[in-house]
Amino acid sequence: MEMMRRSSSSSSSSTTAVMIILLLQIICFLISSSIITIPSATALGFSCTTNSSSSAITCLAMIDYVVSPTNRSLADIANLFGVSFFSIVGANSLPLSTSPYKTVEVNQTIKIPFQCTCTFNSYHGMSENAPIYTVNPGDSLPYIANEVFSGLVPYQEIASVNGISNPDMILVAIKLWIPLPCSCDTVGGDQVVHYAHVVSKEEGSSVSVGQIAQEYGTTTATLLQLNGLLPNQTQLPAGQLIDVPLRACKSMVGNNSLDYPLLVPNGTTVSTANNCVQCTCESSNNWTLHCEPFQGSTSTWCSSMQCQGGLNLGSSTMSPCTTCSYAGFTNETILKTLTNTCSADAEVASNGNNSDIAIGNISLLYLH
Repeated sequence: MEMMRRSSSSSSSSTTAVMIILLLQIICFLISSSIITIPSATALGFSCTTNSSSSAITCLAMIDYVVSPTNRSLADIANLFGVSFFSIVGANSLPLSTSPYKTVEVNQTIKIPFQCTCTFNSYHGMSENAPIYTVNPGDSLPYIANEVFSGLVPYQEIASVNGISNPDMILVAIKLWIPLPCSCDTVGGDQVVHYAHVVSKEEGSSVSVGQIAQEYGTTTATLLQLNGLLPNQTQLPAGQLIDVPLRACKSMVGNNSLDYPLLVPNGTTVSTANNCVQCTCESSNNWTLHCEPFQGSTSTWCSSMQCQGGLNLGSSTMSPCTTCSYAGFTNETILKTLTNTCSADAEVASNGNNSDIAIGNISLLYLH
């Protein structure tokens, strides 16, 4: 009888222990379920779903780069991503007098502007055939992905887009395309700049989606929906990439222009039309893009930029109150239009005459 009692007591204790363990596991799951960790950068946001045409759509995008020990100077970082040094300077609010050889602290975050492409039937956007990385002796795909490019792109994705069947075998001196995550999708019907924000370690072990939304002028609901997160997934760990839509100023640039869509986030300036024109976005200007001749340009093709009646690009008159606005460019012409700056919606008053000015490729320059 005594043995039966002991057996019954032992069985009861074992059952209790199992129940306690299960209860603890459930509690741990409930606590951790609000924190999401996704190994692939493209798993959060960066979808391309609005392209119904057979041609590719390109747009401006931005991404955070956590500086690695292998790329310390601004010139090295610009070369790594295949962008201009001045775009790096402007995007990070550095003085124009900044030296290309200025070193950046390891693990500091630098914003990188780049061109994004969304092709027909593509689910995710990718950087437009850049950056291009040349393999060095001793490199491996995991090293390139995690150390050189700070984990912005999984090495499996680098292997896939470059047709590498065995990631453990890559040849020295071959050139690899690093497909940065991006998007050209509209958000809430508005064209935006998709910014791949990296949750920094300085922000803490985890950061709430609400904090990021407040910092960048959007809503928690927008970030959750854009990034495919559930309502309870409101905490993001350090190092996670999240798609943040940055509002851009309204412009008169049409889809017949080579720089369409010209998306300029608040507080930044872009130089376009072969550095003939610089356009600034300020929320205080009713979110309307203001463009004028680029004062730093040395091109002889930029000498004549006037609307009908002789009004210079970016200039305004009070009677009638009109502005000579930038409307884009083609291979040979800078497009201008007179806009009514008295009305709240900046209604177009009349189209200006086109100046025959030869234009080259677009160059991006960000200034604050």
